[in-house]
Amino acid sequence: GCSRKEITEHWEWLEQNLLQTLSIFENENDINTFVRGKIQGIIAEYNKINGIKEDDDTEKFKEAIVKFHKLFGMPEEEKLVNYYSCSYWKGKVPRQGWVYLSINHLCFYSFLMGREAKLVIRWVDITQLEKNATLLFPDMIKVSTRSSEHFFSVFLNISETFKLMEQLANIAMRQLLDNEGFEQDRSLPKLKKKSPKKVSALKRDLDARAKSERYRALFRLPKDEKLDGHTDCTLWTPFNKMHILGQMFVSTNYICFTSKEENLCSLIIPLREVTIVEKADSSSVLPSPLSISTKNRMTFLFANLKDRDFLVQRISDFLQQTTSKIYLEKNISGSYISSDDEVCGGTSESEGERQFNLNDNGIPTATQALMTMYRRRSPEEFNPKLAKEFLKEQAWKIHFAEYGQGVCMYRTEKTRDLVLKGIPESMRGELWLLFSGAINEMATHPGYYEDLVEKSMGKYNLATEEIERDLHRSLPEHPAFQNEMGIAALRRVLTAYAFRNPNIGYCQAMNIVTSVLLLYAKEEEAFWLLVALCERMLPDYYNTRVVGALVDQGVFEELARDYVPQLYDCMQDLGVISTISLSWFLTLFLSVMPFESAVVVVDCFFCEGIKVIFQLALAVLDANVDKLLNCKDDGEAMTVLGRYLDSVTNKDSTLPPIPHLHSLLSDDVEPYPEVDIFRLIRSSYEKFGSIRADLIEQMRFKQRLKVIQTLEDTTKRNVVRTIVTETSFTIDELEELYALFKAEHLTSCYWGGNSNAIDRHDPSLPYLEQYRIDFEQFKGMFALLFPWACGTHSDVLAARLFRLLDENGDLLINFREF
Repeated sequence: GCSRKEITEHWEWLEQNLLQTLSIFENENDINTFVRGKIQGIIAEYNKINGIKEDDDTEKFKEAIVKFHKLFGMPEEEKLVNYYSCSYWKGKVPRQGWVYLSINHLCFYSFLMGREAKLVIRWVDITQLEKNATLLFPDMIKVSTRSSEHFFSVFLNISETFKLMEQLANIAMRQLLDNEGFEQDRSLPKLKKKSPKKVSALKRDLDARAKSERYRALFRLPKDEKLDGHTDCTLWTPFNKMHILGQMFVSTNYICFTSKEENLCSLIIPLREVTIVEKADSSSVLPSPLSISTKNRMTFLFANLKDRDFLVQRISDFLQQTTSKIYLEKNISGSYISSDDEVCGGTSESEGERQFNLNDNGIPTATQALMTMYRRRSPEEFNPKLAKEFLKEQAWKIHFAEYGQGVCMYRTEKTRDLVLKGIPESMRGELWLLFSGAINEMATHPGYYEDLVEKSMGKYNLATEEIERDLHRSLPEHPAFQNEMGIAALRRVLTAYAFRNPNIGYCQAMNIVTSVLLLYAKEEEAFWLLVALCERMLPDYYNTRVVGALVDQGVFEELARDYVPQLYDCMQDLGVISTISLSWFLTLFLSVMPFESAVVVVDCFFCEGIKVIFQLALAVLDANVDKLLNCKDDGEAMTVLGRYLDSVTNKDSTLPPIPHLHSLLSDDVEPYPEVDIFRLIRSSYEKFGSIRADLIEQMRFKQRLKVIQTLEDTTKRNVVRTIVTETSFTIDELEELYALFKAEHLTSCYWGGNSNAIDRHDPSLPYLEQYRIDFEQFKGMFALLFPWACGTHSDVLAARLFRLLDENGDLLINFREF
């Protein structure tokens, strides 16, 4: 209620109509359920009588927007996302009021007993955001900035509020990192009739973004793919003849499925591969089924779909868009012919394949049959390593026959187990493309790579200079990079990528990873694998400040504290974690492990993502606990770990041994006992396999705030240290001025200025010149800071002063000039 009268009226109604009835209930839960049900019923009835439509809530939201702008003096451009009722703790006193979350600010307002409490915090100033539970409050959100801490509690829905806060803080960190402003997405997924429309369009946009992000990460889809919706369903899996329960996701270019039970089965069907989508006849066994057929003659059968007609309509809308785009047809090797006795995905077996299938009547297992076949060759030819490689290939071929091949294959736990045993040399490129999702980007961008190569060849900039410098140190020990042909391919891929993504350009370590990609994939494929790595699988790793790797270093420290606590303190004292994680993570162990062992790590990484790298790093620490505890300094600890990693071998490898250049091998200490890479990977899964991808994402968020704010602080210190000798200001005054100057720049990024934000912020320039302001911004600061900004001539004065300070005449002033 809004007035005392209204509240008393409602209260009296409750006393008369409900209190009598409540005495008959035994426990609190029943009372709660009854009261809530009763009130919801009354509201529904009232709305029906008064003809109130669902949309009424947006009127309320419009009122909140007006109130927000008025209370906090925000300009029209500042968009409110949502507001929540909560308590803000001022000292020991809670103030009940409303927290307003807008794109750039967190604001709180309360008016109690004639006293007003107001708080405005910019997201870019937040250094820590935590959801805490204390004895007093089971739910509390703590917001920290450099100078203060704020506590909020008593939320109706704390997890929704906290998720939104996290998301907005993340957008702000992106602004600090890439200088990207926030663009609202107007093309939101269609709402079904039943969907509640109580949420503002902006909140819907942010929710849709968060869902799309999770969806893309789950299925490794291109980064502009937007989720349209998802629904529960079952999928018929021909390999075990079962209907498994899960969720179907539909987006503009893909239909995906993942089972409710983790890792049981997932599926990615690009619409470019789909030939037929049809409703099948319902039966009691298969209610409302839908069958989807693809070009390689696989058929997928979904059932138990709640809103089948709506779904079919959406899929056909997207299919029409897809067919109107022209795709490069890729010939899929090996045709898939549906056999009559199976619902889908069956293949006709050749005689040779049939004898490898495990059958019940005591015929030798697949492995023995393969060995026999292999041994039929002449005895001199028999090589156990080649035999093992041959077996691996056959195991994969059998897997393809059963689960399908190419982008539409059923991905199951069995697929992962095969990867953990090492992908055969001849199949690496194909499977890397498949698991990383690079295959999708390549299929939908025909000719893109050639165009980039053409545009970038012969152009020179900072990135190309660095690339030239590093080309010959990529994999110098590998024969493929001892001639101009390999080097030229590496140069083309790296230069093309630097032109595709100037924000990253080129970063050390990219050369090592790319040279390995080129050994197993064609040039264009290696390029798309690099795109998948830099833009999706290792986000922000390869930018100028290796932010992503620093974030993951923080995550790794947290994981080490939880999983190898006995080592944690000693590692902190030695400062080892920061040293190792950068070199291990940036090159996916390629620079610290013998080549043939490290590629097995890359296999697992493309299949399972970053968690593999964390697991393996923990397993390496775990295997060396005792030695590390006896180390006196970081040099000794690094030697221990370096020698351990040097001794990781891959006994299955058919590659000629490539000498591994490691400085640590020059000492005369006896060599470390060999460690088998497959055993190491297996033990990393046994001990640390419980680390989940979503947990890593949460930890990454927390660390990202910390890392980016630390980098910002370092920049500020560098600026102040450089300039303190040139001015009469004290260090503290300069820091305050710098904070104001940067705030002015950011404000104009949010709310639009007269000049382009990209012109005003160039991270490649020296610190003092990175942020610049234009005349409009200068005028605002002139009014605030200068003692003469009070007369009728202050605008003229400001313009003259601006011209005087703008030494290079580019109509922008950097901090040094200021």
